[in-house]
Amino acid sequence: MHTNLINIKEISKRFNITPYTINHYTNLGLLKVVMKNKNKRLYNEADVVYKLKTISTLIAEGYPLQLIRKRLDNEVT
Repeated sequence: MHTNLINIKEISKRFNITPYTINHYTNLGLLKVVMKNKNKRLYNEADVVYKLKTISTLIAEGYPLQLIRKRLDNEVT
């Protein structure tokens, strides 16, 4: 099985969010780094797509990031 990896710059452009936000979500445990390549952190593309859609939806519904993390942690991926 081939896993597509994506870096912060690509995530930022694709989802129109700042690198700061991506780093913040990573530091909170909402997004997981799967590999570090030199100074770049790489993420599983499918995981990022799913989680950013979920995060965006839940934020729009008024959920705080701490509860979003708990929800994502409890999901089976």
